[in-house]
Amino acid sequence: MSSKKVEGSSSPATRRDPYEVLSVARDANDQEIKSAYRKLALKYHPDKNANNPEASDLFKEVAFSYSILSDPEKRRQYDNAGFEAIDADGMEMEIDLSNLGTVNTMFAALFSKLGVPIKTSVSANVLEEAMSGTVTVRPLPIGASVSGKVDKQCAHFFGVTISEQQAESGVVVRVTSTAQSKFKLLYFEQDSSGGYGLALQEESEKTGKVTSAGMYFLHFQVYRMDSTVNALAAAKDPESAFFKRLEGLQPCEVSELKAGTHIFAVYGDNFFKTASYTIEALCAKTYEDTTEKLKEIEAQILRKRNELRQFETEYRKALARFQEVTNRYTQEKQTVDELLKQRDTIHSSFSVVKTPSGNNMSNGSSSKAQGEESKGDGDSAGEEGGSESKDRSKRKWFNLNIKGSDKKLG
Repeated sequence: MSSKKVEGSSSPATRRDPYEVLSVARDANDQEIKSAYRKLALKYHPDKNANNPEASDLFKEVAFSYSILSDPEKRRQYDNAGFEAIDADGMEMEIDLSNLGTVNTMFAALFSKLGVPIKTSVSANVLEEAMSGTVTVRPLPIGASVSGKVDKQCAHFFGVTISEQQAESGVVVRVTSTAQSKFKLLYFEQDSSGGYGLALQEESEKTGKVTSAGMYFLHFQVYRMDSTVNALAAAKDPESAFFKRLEGLQPCEVSELKAGTHIFAVYGDNFFKTASYTIEALCAKTYEDTTEKLKEIEAQILRKRNELRQFETEYRKALARFQEVTNRYTQEKQTVDELLKQRDTIHSSFSVVKTPSGNNMSNGSSSKAQGEESKGDGDSAGEEGGSESKDRSKRKWFNLNIKGSDKKLG
């Protein structure tokens, strides 16, 4: 599969074939992919390569490749159509707290406090100690609980031993914090070398007045909800967030546990202080009704997710059509307004009387000026006969009245 250049900080500048990155065959099974990822992730972990900026990019590339090949659906999409078939926007890399400065850590803590989900990587020291098998493992019997405080970027390990009957019924391991601490619940698988490799991790989430995380091994495919997918979609396009809401439901890699001892850990993920917690392991037999309901509701969610994917296509087409007719409505309205305006203007030219033009006013002013001039000449010419004219006018007026008066009297 050829490389492709991409934009954005969530993935390397040039995407390489995930099989090539992890050095596995195209028909590699899940265990081979997982084992290759663990070794490379530890090799390029930022904690171990503080002075090597290239290692950080390689670490992201390894994590990016694993996020594709570890997910059966994403792997199938990639095998069929390459990177174009995969929504890379929801595949953000984890950040390493030990590699952040004080200011950046404070910003990350603030965003986390505001409810923005921030994925953080597990410390390389914890992973190395687990792989070497040198960690201290405390027993955690089924039905019991243990409370404690774990420092940031450190982990407390617990061994949960289950019987054949308990393995058949299923097991639930959960962690809560009444102090609302931020932590991770980790599950480790036994490695061929005798150490423990990280297989599953769950971020704590706030539920009511506590933070909690849980893992369920119930003999059927269970799912985990990755809230970052929806949050990233909402930040990029609030309208698409609804359609991405169920995309965060991802299948857990481990669905059942066999009889024996299994290793779990509580990892301190607070930004500045220790994390307080209570961990307990339970047999799922007492939750048979609940597990059946979980199976049923997750099946409904998966069906609804497929329906939403189809509906989103229909919705986008309808929205585009709506935008098209809305734009036409605006254009047609402008056209009609302009036509009516032109018609009114033409009608006005017939029905409205025009005021005298500037030329007519100019001519009238000239005529008046000429008349005044003539009048002035007449006054100068008949200046001497002026008093005689006035007497004549008066006499005429007086005579008319006298005549009228005589007629009345007669």
